[in-house]
Amino acid sequence: MDRATLAQQIYTIANIRGEFKLRSGATSDQYFDKYRFEAQPTLLKAIAEHMAALVPAGTEVIAGLEMGGIPLATMLSQITQIPTAFIRKEAKSYGTCQFAEGTDIRGKKVLMIEDVVTSGGQVILSATDLRSLDAKLGCVLCVIDREQGGREKIANADLELKALFTRTELETAAGI
Repeated sequence: MDRATLAQQIYTIANIRGEFKLRSGATSDQYFDKYRFEAQPTLLKAIAEHMAALVPAGTEVIAGLEMGGIPLATMLSQITQIPTAFIRKEAKSYGTCQFAEGTDIRGKKVLMIEDVVTSGGQVILSATDLRSLDAKLGCVLCVIDREQGGREKIANADLELKALFTRTELETAAGI
């Protein structure tokens, strides 16, 4: 699937209008419901195929952030053959009591995967957790950058945000 078609399909499937409270606490009249595009196997695979080109050289682990980043990271791992880690928002209170599950990330070059970035808050929190385990972080890859300050805040946390699409690109593809 070409990039323009992918952008149009993501917008058509995932963009909903109404009044929504975002994780950042902000209110928006537009919401990108990532579960709508992540639930479509063909679309999820096409997204991961396009994201694969943005994976930095030398990446040793793809870390999917709970919850929307996990299906993306899993599919991206299938395409790139790079092992995956699953990153919880907080450590489990039972079993292994970890917040990073799957592949060991200690001392490895880790690419963080997020679905939609608004303020970057969860990315920054998860980066702090991953760095406490000696993960080598430099890049965060997301499907949609809502262009609401997340890129700048993530940069202030010494990370680079790469987005498959910005909100503007999706709107343009949809003819908005």
